[in-house]
Amino acid sequence: MAAPKKGRRPTGAQGRPGRALAIILIAMVALTAGMFVSKQTTPRLGIDLAGGTSITLKAKSEPGKPDAINETNMNTAVGIIERRVNGLGVSEAEVQTQGRDHIIVNIPKGMNEKQAREQVGTTAQLYFRPVLAFSDGAPVAPEGTQSPSPSASGSGAPKAEGSKSPSATPSSSATSQGRALSEALKAPAAPTPSPSASESKKADDNKATPSATPPATPSATPSGDAAAADLQAKFAALDCNDEKQRAAVGQGVKPEDPTLACGKRGDIWGKWVLGPAQVDGQDVKDAKGVVDPQRGMWIVTMQFTDKGADKFAKITGELATKQAPQNQFAIVLDNQVISDPWVGQALTGGNAEISGGFTQQSAQDLGNMLSYGALPLSFSEDSVTTVTAALGGEQLRAGLIAGAIGLLLVVIYLLVYYRGLAFVAIVSLLVSAILTYTIMALLGKGIGFALNLPAVCGAIVAIGITADSFIVYFERIRDEIREGRTLRPAVERAWPRARRTILVSDFVSFLAAAVLFIVTVGKVQGFAFTLGLTTLLDVVVVFLFTKPIMTLLARTKFFASGHPWSGLDPKRLGAKPPLRRSRRTDSAPVPVDAKEA
Repeated sequence: MAAPKKGRRPTGAQGRPGRALAIILIAMVALTAGMFVSKQTTPRLGIDLAGGTSITLKAKSEPGKPDAINETNMNTAVGIIERRVNGLGVSEAEVQTQGRDHIIVNIPKGMNEKQAREQVGTTAQLYFRPVLAFSDGAPVAPEGTQSPSPSASGSGAPKAEGSKSPSATPSSSATSQGRALSEALKAPAAPTPSPSASESKKADDNKATPSATPPATPSATPSGDAAAADLQAKFAALDCNDEKQRAAVGQGVKPEDPTLACGKRGDIWGKWVLGPAQVDGQDVKDAKGVVDPQRGMWIVTMQFTDKGADKFAKITGELATKQAPQNQFAIVLDNQVISDPWVGQALTGGNAEISGGFTQQSAQDLGNMLSYGALPLSFSEDSVTTVTAALGGEQLRAGLIAGAIGLLLVVIYLLVYYRGLAFVAIVSLLVSAILTYTIMALLGKGIGFALNLPAVCGAIVAIGITADSFIVYFERIRDEIREGRTLRPAVERAWPRARRTILVSDFVSFLAAAVLFIVTVGKVQGFAFTLGLTTLLDVVVVFLFTKPIMTLLARTKFFASGHPWSGLDPKRLGAKPPLRRSRRTDSAPVPVDAKEA
């Protein structure tokens, strides 16, 4: 008689159920601990369940673009705003158009309302403009001294050309700034002589005086000097400490024109005169807020497109040859200067960073807005209202009652039909519920997942999917017992067949949820996300809990003996006694006398 081959595991091998149960127990403990450590012990609710804020945005017409407010641009704006506030698409902020020029944004309670309002309405129009002049935010007074400029990142305080010191008189400062603006706004030409000190002193205290003898070049036209004088006068009168003036500065100015801008250096408001934009936000390929490991500060890294990299290298190369403050470029976001670094050399390679005064939140917000792109339109807040959750709460109670009734009917069916096996199904459902609850709570903190009514429906539907997996396995075990096998080999022999059926069923369910999540928006995504999540958890629970627990219960006398209340009674299942306790073979029995021969 041939000896059995070594190394092959018998068909009835029991595996190591304790290891699988330990893994899922550790996972449950870790998720529960993480939930309490993060202080997010309940899932975050969507606007239909918890209420929130509804923001109405109105599109504004821009100079030179009378037809910009159209269906295409409005739909593009909706998509960008939705990606900004939803992140991964499951925080349940609702974004939709209303009429021709309005967008409604519903923000669930629990989201940072201030942050969300900044995200939804910010156009994120980013420009890199050369700096022509800088001063503190206050207007220039007729008499007195001018405050020193706060120092720029990486350089000393920029001084206007001709300024002897921060305490220079307003007349000499205004005159020198006027000359700087006049020269900077001209087309490139040969250097022109500056007026003498005596000529500067004769200038009016409140008005920039152009050169007494304009150079005879094509660019030195009276209209150019008049534009420079007008810009200088506006610059002198601008008060960036005034919120209304800050909001209005730069409005309607085209990218190719010089402009004024406000911004903060630390806690101090400053004001700038800026040249035409050389690079814009469309030239930025990617941006994100990260921590600089060397300096230990939050920065925003940017990667330029090929075209943007060439333009950025060109402008930084030109600025590197100039004197302060005209060796600086201002990074202007929505008409506000967020940084004005100086340039020492041409920056090539297509990568750059924005640094200076960022917090984690502000760096990540800026990276988020720049990554998702600029809105094609400018918007203003038309109204902000509070949304109550009264109707959603009633629907939730009705849904939970319906879910509880359905779950109760499932449990009654399991008890009647499967008896003792119902214990395995109920405990498996409980394990699945714990995993689902803890993960949803953590996702609310991590990615902004919000539980809305469709998501609750997805969780209720998942009860049937999970119960179906148990039923498939139980029926395979009962089929093996009907064929005459005892429980322990029946549990192991039934598993491969049940496993294939469960995996195919769950794969189809997960694929449907994934497709639904990709092709839909809004609340339907919540349903698809929950359905996909619970389908994955069904596979985890069946493999790491239901199968191992069945292996252990098969060793107990109550189940192994086929007790009438175990749900595995051979007589009730129609098995013909006596039960075969060994595997059937394909060869015929060998007579005793033949073996002896």
